[in-house]
Amino acid sequence: MTRIERTDKTEWDMNRQLKLISLALALAGLSGCATMSGDECLTSDWQAIGYEDGARGYTSEQLGSRRKACAKHGVTPDFAAYQSGREKGLAEYCQPGRGFNVGSSGGRYNGVCSAHNEADFVDAYNAGHHLYALRTNVNRATNAINARERALDNIREDMSAKEVALISSETTSEERVVLLLDLKEMSERTGQLEAEIKDLYDERARHQVELEHYQVALVDSGY
Repeated sequence: MTRIERTDKTEWDMNRQLKLISLALALAGLSGCATMSGDECLTSDWQAIGYEDGARGYTSEQLGSRRKACAKHGVTPDFAAYQSGREKGLAEYCQPGRGFNVGSSGGRYNGVCSAHNEADFVDAYNAGHHLYALRTNVNRATNAINARERALDNIREDMSAKEVALISSETTSEERVVLLLDLKEMSERTGQLEAEIKDLYDERARHQVELEHYQVALVDSGY
C-alpha cells in the first residue's frame, strides 16, 4: 500500500467512475489553460482560477502551465490574485474530510498543504487510501475469478465439440489421436483453472473480511 508520510461489480463501477471523474478534473485543469485565448487570458479572474486550482489540490506548477499558455498571447497572469485565490482554495482542500475522500477514491496527494494542517490531512488521506487499497484487493480478486471462469467455460465448450468429433464416424484414426491429445491437455488446464478459481474465492473472502473490519474501524474513528 502506498502511504504519504507526514512533511462486487457495483462497487467496482463506482470506483471506476470516481477515477474517471478525478481524471477528467485533472485533464480539465491541465488542458484548459492550453486552450485559453488572448481575450480569456486578459479577462480571466485569476483569483477565481487560483481558488479552483487550490481547491483541487493542484501544485503551483499549474500556474506555470497557465503562464506559458498566456505568454503566447503576450499576457502575464496576475500572480498576486492567483496566489491569493489558491491559498483560499487550499484552505478548503486541506481538510481531513477532503483528504479522506481523495485517498478513498484513489487520488494522489501532491504535498500542497501547509505545515499547520498537513498532518491531519495526511492521516485522513492514508485512512482513505487504505480503504481504497482494500476495495481494490476485493475487486482484483473478483476480476480474476471472472476471467478464469470465462476461460473455463470456453475450454469446456471446446472440449464438448472435440468429444463430439471424437466419436464421429467421419473422424479418421489420425484425427482421433490429435483430438485425444487435445482433450488431455484441456482436461489438465480445466483442473488448473478450477484450482485457481477456488484459491481466488478464498483470497477474495479474506480480503472481504479485512475490508469489512476496516470499514467498522473507520466508523468508530468518525469517518
